[in-house]
Parts: sequence; C-alpha cells; structure tokens
Amino acid sequence: MALASLEEKHGARSRRRWRKLHLALDADSGEIIAHIMTDQDTGDASQVEPLLDQIDSPIVQFTADGAYDGKPTYDAVTNHSACAAVVIPPRSNAVERQNDIEPSNQRDCHTAAISIDGRMKWQATTGYGKRSLVETAIGRYKSIIGRRLRARSFKAQQTEVAIGCAVLNRMLACARPKSVRRMTTTA
Repeated sequence: MALASLEEKHGARSRRRWRKLHLALDADSGEIIAHIMTDQDTGDASQVEPLLDQIDSPIVQFTADGAYDGKPTYDAVTNHSACAAVVIPPRSNAVERQNDIEPSNQRDCHTAAISIDGRMKWQATTGYGKRSLVETAIGRYKSIIGRRLRARSFKAQQTEVAIGCAVLNRMLACARPKSVRRMTTTA
C-alpha cells in the first residue's frame, strides 16, 4: 500500500511558499535603487524590466549572473539606457551568431572575448566582480532585517521588504564617511 502525500490526502497545498527578493544596486554607493519581491515561481530574468522601471536616471552598466543571459534582458537594458554596458556571462556552450545583417551585439563580444582570453580575464576586464555587491547586500539584508518575513499577505510582505530596503539604505548612508582631501603645503 502506497502512502499518499498530504496534498493528495487533504486536498490542500502547503501554505508555506518561498519569496524571491530581486535587487538593483548602485555599484559605487552600495545603495539599493530598485527592488521587487516575487513568489517562487517567477523567473529572475522576467524581473529586469520592472526593476529598470523603478530607476529614473540612465544606467552605465548592468551586471548580472548567467541566469539573466538572453535577448529579453539585453533588450530591456538597451530600451532603458541605450549606451549601457551589459555584463552577463554567456552560457558555456554559447556561440557567436554568424549573421552579417545584424551588427555584432554585446553578447557576441562577450562570447568572443571569453573564447580568446578565457572567462577569468573576461571577468577582470568587464568588471564582472561588482556583481558580488548584490550578494553582499542580500547578506546584509538577512543579517540586519532578518531571514523571515513577518507579514502574512503578499501585499504586506512587499511593504515589509520596501521598508527593509529603505532602512538598509539609511543605515548605509549614516555609516559612509564624509571626508575631503586637503592639500597641505610644505614650507
């Protein structure tokens, strides 16, 4: 006799669901400039455009991990900031398109650079290492704000995340030193 799962036995799914926090950071200041919380079934790349919609000024560089590799991400970034550099590592089996009609795009340039110089040199030359700042921000959020959401409804959880991001930004601004370099003259 096979044991039935709780879902089959009681006809209800588990109430516990994961939430994903998507962040956009200013790499220079570490400030969270855009955020979205979604459910566990939402794809990461589908949140690029909603994140960019929260950013009023043009961006210089968009850096993300390989989960964002694809034409929709490149298009969303280009539509927001036409001159932005998109730094996303192409998949290991990526090949350059052999299309003479369309000029070479950023992804093809990344693929070519990786095949010539290797992935590590590509990471160093493109500034891909700045992506770790997002991981640091997530760690900061979890350690200061907490790992769990306290609100029950999805809308209230989104508000809780927005408040948490605002608190982190304020704390980061307070901790940043305001210093001025002074020129000294020697007599």
